[in-house]
Amino acid sequence: MSALLESAVRQRFFRKTSALRGESDRALRAVKSTAALRAVCAVVVCAVSLSACIDVSMPDYKRPDTPAKASWSNQKGAPVSAAATIEPDWWKGFHDPYLDELIAKAIAGNFDIKVLAARIDVARTQIGEAKAGALPTMDLGAGADFEKTTGQTFSKQYNLATQVSWDIDIWGKVEKGVQAQKAEFHASEADWRAGYLELVSNVSSTYFQILQFDDQIDQQQKTLETNRQILTIYEGQRRSGLVPQTQVLRQQAEINRLTNELLELRRSRALANNALCTLTGVPAGEFQMPTGHLQQRVQLPPVPEGLPAQLLARRPDVVAAEFRVLEAYNLVGEAKLAQLPTINLTGHGGTASFALTDLLKSFTYGFMPSINIPLLDPGVRAHVKVTQAQSTVAEQQYRVAVMGAFEEVENALVNLNSHKAQRVELQQEVSRLQIVADQIQSQLRLGVVSQLEVFETERTLLEAQQQLLANHQLLLSDTVLLYKALGGGWPNVDVQAEVKEH
Repeated sequence: MSALLESAVRQRFFRKTSALRGESDRALRAVKSTAALRAVCAVVVCAVSLSACIDVSMPDYKRPDTPAKASWSNQKGAPVSAAATIEPDWWKGFHDPYLDELIAKAIAGNFDIKVLAARIDVARTQIGEAKAGALPTMDLGAGADFEKTTGQTFSKQYNLATQVSWDIDIWGKVEKGVQAQKAEFHASEADWRAGYLELVSNVSSTYFQILQFDDQIDQQQKTLETNRQILTIYEGQRRSGLVPQTQVLRQQAEINRLTNELLELRRSRALANNALCTLTGVPAGEFQMPTGHLQQRVQLPPVPEGLPAQLLARRPDVVAAEFRVLEAYNLVGEAKLAQLPTINLTGHGGTASFALTDLLKSFTYGFMPSINIPLLDPGVRAHVKVTQAQSTVAEQQYRVAVMGAFEEVENALVNLNSHKAQRVELQQEVSRLQIVADQIQSQLRLGVVSQLEVFETERTLLEAQQQLLANHQLLLSDTVLLYKALGGGWPNVDVQAEVKEH
């Protein structure tokens, strides 16, 4: 009976002792947690106190100032909206289905535009890379140590360890870097739009040029044939003693000149065709554009009298330049915040054992908050000055883009208006020379004039028609350049609104 009582007392004492030990462990853990929390708070207070001595202020972002441009030269109509001026598929205004096919093929196959698209993907993934700077990192390692000493038994030890580290972005430095990368992403998108517009413009201009070469080659062949007929007449007159030999030689030299020009036109046509191949993503020489007639195929689209006065939000290259100003602005902010203390929380744990089966029986862990204060780091302060200088460069590049845009629009308008005025004179010249040629032909049937005079008149008419054809190609190219200078059909982009969203 006494033995049973003694056993019961021992069990009760053991349970009570175990309970007291558990309470003691919980109390000890609570004390350790409170101490760790106090340490973290002390670190934060220290960091805030030190940061008060460093100037990290940033002014609100604003677009760099540029000279104002309220209207365009030689534009009589009132300014209209951008949407009313240029459609997204503005090239369809030329009413040429073959041109539409070439542009569609170029957009799908051009490699320059694919490079720009790939850069957008790079910038997009770099946003995620920048965001990762605010996330904790975790490392896991495992190893084994095998050792043999002479005269002793073979020893082996296994270990497993992990560490979690977190740099707390209490000042928003990482976020500044994220915003800078987002600005670069938007700038890359604008670069693609600018490349798209450049591609469409180059395809259109090259196409018009090839058609002009076709017409010029056709007319040059007619001119050459006329001059050969004139040479035949001169040779007959020379045999009759009516003209000197120098007149025959002069006409032969003229035929040599015209033949050389014909060869040059064919060479230029082949080079333009090679350029068109590259633009459409086809190896040069693998595609031959069929011959055609420029004035029959391509119509001149009307250009409205009123043009949008606001250009800066529509041109992709100007938009890209402003987004890079915003990127530089955020990089300055990131560099300034890098001067502040950084707080790091590190937790580590591990275990080691002489046998794999005992590896998880014991585990050691710890927690260590730390603060890094860049008191004497000249590189950090130098980097602030570097980013500020780079920001100035970005602002000046933006102004260069804006001034270049103004000049391109003005030049396109000057060229278009001038070539339109020249077209009127050339049309009148061709019309009057055609009347003269018809009259000379009638006089030839009456025997009033010679065949030579008829050929001379036809040659003059062909030269005037060549000039009118060249003028038509210039008007088409001027129209393309004007559409390009005005930003094509891309919608407005408000960089200021992009800043407010973040």
